[in-house]
Amino acid sequence: MSPQSEDSRRQGSPLAPDWLSVPADLNALEPKMWAQDAARNDAGELTVGGIPVSELQRQYGTPLYVMSENDFRARARAFSDAFNNAFADICGGVDVYYAGKSFLCTAVVRWVEEEGLRLDTASGGELAVAAKAGIPGADVALHGNNKSDLEIHRALDMKLGRIVVDSLGELVRVGDIAERRGEKAKVMLRLTPGVHAHTHEFIATAHEDQKFGLSMAADTTEHAGLSAAEEAVAAASAHPGIDLLGLHCHIGSQIFEPDGFALAAQKLLRFLAAMQEKYSIVLPELDLGGGYGIAYTPVDTPRPAAEIAEAMAAVVRSTCAELGIDSPRISIEPGRAIVGSTTFTLYEVGTLKTVRVDATASNNGDADNNVTHPRRYVSVDGGMSDNARPVLYDADYSAILASRTSDAGPQLSRVVGKHCESGDIVVRDVYLPEDVAAGDLLAVPGTGAYCWALSSNYNYLARPGVVAVRDGSARLIVRGETEEDLLNRDMGV
Repeated sequence: MSPQSEDSRRQGSPLAPDWLSVPADLNALEPKMWAQDAARNDAGELTVGGIPVSELQRQYGTPLYVMSENDFRARARAFSDAFNNAFADICGGVDVYYAGKSFLCTAVVRWVEEEGLRLDTASGGELAVAAKAGIPGADVALHGNNKSDLEIHRALDMKLGRIVVDSLGELVRVGDIAERRGEKAKVMLRLTPGVHAHTHEFIATAHEDQKFGLSMAADTTEHAGLSAAEEAVAAASAHPGIDLLGLHCHIGSQIFEPDGFALAAQKLLRFLAAMQEKYSIVLPELDLGGGYGIAYTPVDTPRPAAEIAEAMAAVVRSTCAELGIDSPRISIEPGRAIVGSTTFTLYEVGTLKTVRVDATASNNGDADNNVTHPRRYVSVDGGMSDNARPVLYDADYSAILASRTSDAGPQLSRVVGKHCESGDIVVRDVYLPEDVAAGDLLAVPGTGAYCWALSSNYNYLARPGVVAVRDGSARLIVRGETEEDLLNRDMGV
């Protein structure tokens, strides 16, 4: 491997965004973006768990999601250990719920259970995966802003540990269904604390103007002075079909700054104390959600699980002392922070094309309107059907040449898919070696969360499989689709 010179590093493209610089070594793996057992072998090929990507392509084809099972388990344990240690003196520990919406299959549910975590679901389908995997219902939660009666019945049939209620109407419906069954539904109330999370608008979920949760703002109901959150507490406490466990919030996703988590915890603890005093009830649990960010690019700065845990424990400890209350049992819901960096997507390069772009169209601009700069388009055999996040959230990713190393110079590149959309972009801006060619393999890290979960069959592309690698052995945990799978659902004329 030949690191680029400092002179080469300074010769970045004017088309590149301000945050992107030319890597000192185009062949290096940025540790925070990859699974712990990802590396290059002596031949320069990317490996995971000791298996080279060429072997994975030979066995399973591309595109392919490649997951490190060891890394998943290590990250799950890190969250569990860090939060249990940080909260040991406050509430005896923490219940860690893996957010299944990020990526879910029966194998992952079993890993979650074996590592001592619980499972958060958000639909009847996710409950079905949980049931098939055999995790006890008491260790499962159900979310969702529009649960069907069938989903509520399934949650009660499975004896779920908690149903997170999202609105006043849903609270009554859950309670009525449970009462007719002669049961009590274990319920938590999802509140919107009005905390602004520094993240994309579509994944910030604790402000008032969105679909989730019960507002904590006063006069948000027909009862003067009552918030929707307080009305829900009063209604849940009085309903014979409801066992009110406590409160829940989730301020958003892909968040790095700690301020939002601290403020949300303070607001919910104060509300919990006020409700306990006003209604003479005990709310024994408080779920502070998830949303912890990961590194998709070299400039992202995720916080270690232990650092997050200590910061949150300090806020809970001080706020409870200020209020003169015992701490409720705390729970959290990491998803992306566990699974995101465990996985990369493997693609094969096809068509390459270089275009000239006006300097005025670049991110940085240029005083001379006659100057143009090259941007190379590198087409791969997947795209927005296996990673919808760039088109949905304008999400940034990175990529490396995976099948070999290269001593060639850097070329600003845009990795694009094969779909009939100009917005079909996998990696908007990345420096790749100038000699990338058709047949090479590229790897895009950080695709464990929300890529398979959001995948589609646009243009009738079959969704890729998911391979789990552990200690030199690879196995499919989700089979890739075939054209026959797609056609089997077509009922004809």
